[in-house]
Amino acid sequence: MRIHVLQLIVGDKLISDSYNMVGLHLLSSGTVVDAGDILMLNRHSVEYVDIHPRGNEAVNKLEEPTVRQANSKQLHSFNDAITGIKDLFAAVENGESIDNELIESAFNPMIESFQEEKDVVSLLLSLNSNDDYTYQHSVQVGMLSYYIAKWMNKSEKEALHVGKAGYLHDIGKSKIHSDILHKPAKLTNDEYNEIQKHTIYGYDIIKKSFNDNTLALVALEHHERMDGTGYPLRKKSTEIHSYSLIISVADVYSAMICNRVYQQKRDLLIVLKELHRMSFGQLDPKITQVFIRNMIPNFIGKKVSLSDGRVGTIVMTNPTDIFRPLININNQFLDLSLLGDVEITKIAI
Repeated sequence: MRIHVLQLIVGDKLISDSYNMVGLHLLSSGTVVDAGDILMLNRHSVEYVDIHPRGNEAVNKLEEPTVRQANSKQLHSFNDAITGIKDLFAAVENGESIDNELIESAFNPMIESFQEEKDVVSLLLSLNSNDDYTYQHSVQVGMLSYYIAKWMNKSEKEALHVGKAGYLHDIGKSKIHSDILHKPAKLTNDEYNEIQKHTIYGYDIIKKSFNDNTLALVALEHHERMDGTGYPLRKKSTEIHSYSLIISVADVYSAMICNRVYQQKRDLLIVLKELHRMSFGQLDPKITQVFIRNMIPNFIGKKVSLSDGRVGTIVMTNPTDIFRPLININNQFLDLSLLGDVEITKIAI
């Protein structure tokens, strides 16, 4: 039985060895795949595998994948990273430069605690802070930017640099008055123009604090768009630094999945679909595809609430429509790709 990797279910048994495109042996015949195996195959761009036939009875008896939450070390390092970005904002507000050692002492330990973590969705669902949106968003963007860089096969050193750029991308908001930054009502044109200046402020803050032109450029460019519709300089495609293109994807995703004063957070899977739409013009399509391809398998095993009131568990993704998976509801299987009027409204651990 030959199936697409995105159709694998935890518990499927391989009947042939699996190799990546350069011939590296990944899994042996007879392997009973778990969630980590599915992620690994996906990240090696393996498209099809051969498995023993399931049969309806066998599928119904499959155990649901184990879902885990962030551990205490990850929670502690996440909160330390939030404290670190708060301290950086406070330093700028007091007219001080930001200190590179403070940045790395807050950010690097968090990444170290996440390095072996495969389930990024569980991290996003279980790592939450009651602090101001801007601080949590900065930490999330740093984390997601690091993961994207790793998924793009960048070295650990470069991935850390990309993550650091994501962590600092909004430092310019420390120069925006809180009345504008936290205004719940629609911004006036003047207020919106002031908000946009956080990119320029961020560039100046980083340039004056330490000698890293790349980090400064990311702060300046993370709202630029491939089609030239972004700000502040209306740059297009190759005019935008490659790190800025990565941080833009992480920035948009984090912004949409978080609560803000003027916007309710949206579900993680729905936002991936929005990113896919934005990859046709605004976001870099290759980077966006890398992000989506590596995030989708993380949703297997997550609990979902549906728009018709039913609750179930994601057991498989559809390669023809990766945003509408197969749901297990009391051992009955619901294929969302066949039900256009039913939507996932919430995903949880």
